[in-house]
Amino acid sequence: MISRFMPALILASALVNTANAQHGAHTANAKYEGKLQYDDEKHFKNVRQLTFGGDNAEAYFGLDGKAIIFQRTNPKEGLNCDQIFYAKVPKSADEKFSYKMVSTGKGRTTCAYLMPGGKSVVYASTHLGADTCPPVPDRQVLKKYVWPIYESYDIFVADLNGKITKQLTKEPGYDAEATVSPKGDKIIFTSTRNGDLDLYVMDMDGKNVKQITKDLGYDGGAWFSPDGKKIVWRASRPKTEEEVKEYKDLLAQGMVAPTNMEVFIADADGSNVQQVTKLGKANWAPNFTADGKRIIFASNHEYARGFPFNMYLINFDGTGLEKISHDGGFDAFPMFSPDGKKLIFSSNRNNGGTHETNLFICDWVD
Repeated sequence: MISRFMPALILASALVNTANAQHGAHTANAKYEGKLQYDDEKHFKNVRQLTFGGDNAEAYFGLDGKAIIFQRTNPKEGLNCDQIFYAKVPKSADEKFSYKMVSTGKGRTTCAYLMPGGKSVVYASTHLGADTCPPVPDRQVLKKYVWPIYESYDIFVADLNGKITKQLTKEPGYDAEATVSPKGDKIIFTSTRNGDLDLYVMDMDGKNVKQITKDLGYDGGAWFSPDGKKIVWRASRPKTEEEVKEYKDLLAQGMVAPTNMEVFIADADGSNVQQVTKLGKANWAPNFTADGKRIIFASNHEYARGFPFNMYLINFDGTGLEKISHDGGFDAFPMFSPDGKKLIFSSNRNNGGTHETNLFICDWVD
């Protein structure tokens, strides 16, 4: 979203495409071509590929674990930028995975989450700004990886037939990256309404908005813990004069560089902030394990050239780092089912040497 929002896939694609051009496509995956699971992914069992073709990401379970919401781009299907899709989780290996669009098909959408009760979905969309896909930054000119922060993003609630039932944000500037507390009382999201990228919480109807982060830098992709008492998110923290200037200059142009981020946790009201990772490079897409005791996240910290991205487990205090996935391109956006028995994620594995990103689900083995 690569991130909790659409630009996440831009970063992954850009990094992988660049590295593939320089080093040969997916050389690290050569002996695993066509396989869904690598030999050292000991926590995975019964891996199943759910989507085939395009870019599919940010697949998240609803609170009852019976359905997921995800975003999908596939120009071959007329999906020129991300739209939101809903699907029931297959109950068996033989059950077909079917999905339907629940966004408007207009503009670019991102950061979807199923609302309590599973009858509606919250997501961000640019469609009020224009029906067309908003332009992406020219990275050849900028000569750096950046994510666009579209000011036309606002947060909406829609039913499962795609009808928008409520607009939750109307402030000028970027509002996106919303997730819902398991308590069903709060939504956390990222906004530029104060001139910086900070986290906010609001009631389920969009009222009582409260800012909960304040340090300079990009705060985003936040999640509540299973008991709703804590949050986890990714953040950049520019420190030097040069870093601060670059961050502010890019933000003024509606962009942010996502190449240096770390994982943080705090109480749900933003108090007691604690930095979890100190690994360098891009550590993002964090989430809690189902028991709420550890963090699962994606990172490229092991690799000098910026890829692969793999998934890791870590304790709140930064100890116990464990690599759990081993694709040679991209593994990210992990989420456990509420009962902890399943893990869903996005990956470049088994894509026939293309750059397509698909959804995978597996049984989790502790």
